[in-house]
Amino acid sequence: MAKTCFHGVFVSIAVTSLLLLQAGAPSPPPPAVYIFGDSTLDVGTNNFIPESAARADFYFNGIDFPYSKPTGRFSNGLNTADQIVRLLGLKKSPPPFLYLVNDPSNFQKNILQGANFASGGSGKRVIPLEEQIQHFSTIRSNITNMTGSEEATDKILSKAFILISIGSNDMFEYLLNLSKPMSLAEFNATLISTYEYHIKTLYELGARTFGILTVPPIGCTPFARAVFTGNNSCFEPAQAMAVQFYFDVGSSLEQFSSTVQDMKYSVGNTFLMTRVLTGDMLAFGLKNIAAACCGNGTYGCNQTASFCSNRDEYLFWDQFHPTQRASELVALTLFGAAEPIMVPMNFSQLLGVNI
Repeated sequence: MAKTCFHGVFVSIAVTSLLLLQAGAPSPPPPAVYIFGDSTLDVGTNNFIPESAARADFYFNGIDFPYSKPTGRFSNGLNTADQIVRLLGLKKSPPPFLYLVNDPSNFQKNILQGANFASGGSGKRVIPLEEQIQHFSTIRSNITNMTGSEEATDKILSKAFILISIGSNDMFEYLLNLSKPMSLAEFNATLISTYEYHIKTLYELGARTFGILTVPPIGCTPFARAVFTGNNSCFEPAQAMAVQFYFDVGSSLEQFSSTVQDMKYSVGNTFLMTRVLTGDMLAFGLKNIAAACCGNGTYGCNQTASFCSNRDEYLFWDQFHPTQRASELVALTLFGAAEPIMVPMNFSQLLGVNI
């Protein structure tokens, strides 16, 4: 019964949303969008970090992007950030903050429309969330220089949409570290405490409206299937970590929002929505939910990798990341689903947007 219910939710979301998009359904002017997190939402930040090894600005990445251009997105085309902002009515994603910094003549104009701080990968050669928030603080300072007052800046940022994808890289780092410097319980507590601090910092900088994407079924990625199990089955310890993280994030946000009066948020249970997709994959046009379209579980997507021709039928583009089609399905769900997939509301309700 539950499967049938969720299937109906997904199908109605997908069909209704696509019809509205094709018909050019009107929507209110989109808010500014500031995007934080990992490679799920990275639209090219790491292109501007010469020493970064976590890059996607080469083929076959971007093969379905306009002009088959590799842009730094870990995708065959549009990624989840792109799909979300399209549903907001924006023609394209806010550019990477590091790109805006390199375009000083248009910097102040562009930052009022948003920026993308997300940086794929982990380690010292990417931009961690703490530094991403420092970049957002820089934007706040520049807006204040334009407005002439902190109050005016607060008003502008209070209407912005803060989109964050968090947790996956931290979990992979922990699972791959054989020395395990802390217990799983200690790791989970530290991880939640860290993200609580970052959300509060963003709030103090003026952010009021948050969309949070939690950890998907990382134990079922091609990487996890190849590295952790070796028999093409999902790695259940990673699955359990992702589920627990969702509940911990939801509890943390509920508690923090109860202490302030003007904060709104929506948490996307990306674990559950992905499991629903894969549980009835043919209904969504998917035929392969285990393998990478480009490369495989131990070999990343690059110019020498083999890649599939039926990309819309794959859940995974590479070792870790969804295809353009899978990202589209996720975005439609974020805007149209109800509890328990979206808590306490979906993105449409959060932002007052009709898709």
